[in-house]
Formats: sequence, structure tokens, C-alpha cells
Amino acid sequence: MVEIILASASERRSELLKKITSDFKILVSDFEESKVSFTGNCGNYVMTLAKGKAMTICSSVKKPAIIIGCDTIVYFKGKVFGKPKNNLEAFQMLSDLSGNTHEVYTGIAIVNTQTQEIKTECVCTQVKFSKLSLSEINDYIETGEPIGMAGAYAIQGAASRFVEEIKGCYYSVVGLPVNKVYYMLREMGVNL
Repeated sequence: MVEIILASASERRSELLKKITSDFKILVSDFEESKVSFTGNCGNYVMTLAKGKAMTICSSVKKPAIIIGCDTIVYFKGKVFGKPKNNLEAFQMLSDLSGNTHEVYTGIAIVNTQTQEIKTECVCTQVKFSKLSLSEINDYIETGEPIGMAGAYAIQGAASRFVEEIKGCYYSVVGLPVNKVYYMLREMGVNL
């Protein structure tokens, strides 16, 4: 059986992949995301980032492997919200999302190093936030949770209380659309 590799340092993605298989290893990709420019198409953008992460791992893998790369962004009013660099950026993102519906895009790229087959997919989920007060935003930022999270929030964490409605895949917002990844792996002949 070929080895399955998750090209991500994300604990959340690792936990979600365990819902499909416990037989995988993690290799963190050092793909330089800033090399990819956003040209207006969120789906293409996240799939390109996910593919870059997976392909970066290929050169370090000697045995046949299936490599899974992922990337998640939040998109609102023409702007991509990645991971905030500081509390001020987190505050701005959360203020923008307050009382509004935004989209979360997760790109997946799966590479079979033996056959050179590459599959990419994108999952888009709409998330509606309640109107947040300044103290709610500041209290949430104080938890430290927004830093390192696309859009400055973790839907599975303390920010869950802000989510009024969700249309689409919850797991995609967390960072790994379990159903999509499961069927992509099966399409590539991986028996789970």
C-alpha cells in the first residue's frame, strides 16, 4: 500500500484526516505562498496553493506516496482574508465579517508520486456572522485564537458562538473537507 502524506502543519487538518484514515504521516510543506498572486478567482487560487504545497513535498519522498495539500481562505467583498499577522489585523477582519455573510474556500490537491496523477478540487462554504460588539471582538482576540487562522477565526473554537448560519461543508471551514477528500482518494484508487 502506498504511503499517505499530509503536507500540513495544521493540527485541525490532521484530526480531520483521521476521520478517513489513521495511517498517514505529516510532512510540513515549505511552499512559498506569497509566490502565488490572487487574480480574482478564489477557487483557482486555493487549488494552486494546495497543489504548490503538495508538489513541494514530492521531491523529498523516495517511496510511492499519495500527498495531500490543502489551503483555506476567507473571501469577503472582493478581499482575501488570510491569517492575520497581528491583533490589529485580526480586529479589522472580524469587524468586517461582523453581521455579514462571507465565503470560505478550501482547495485540495492530491498527488500520486508513482503515477504522477494530480487531482485538485475546491469547496466553498458560506458563513454568516452575527453582529459583534467591540467588546466581543476584543475578548475573542484576547483568547489568542485568531492568530494563525484564515479570516481571524476558528469555527470549531470560541468563534463558534459568532456563527449564525452556515451553507456548505463545516469541515471545509475547519480546513479539510472530509467528504471531498475521501472520494478524491477513492477515485485515485486508495482503498480506505
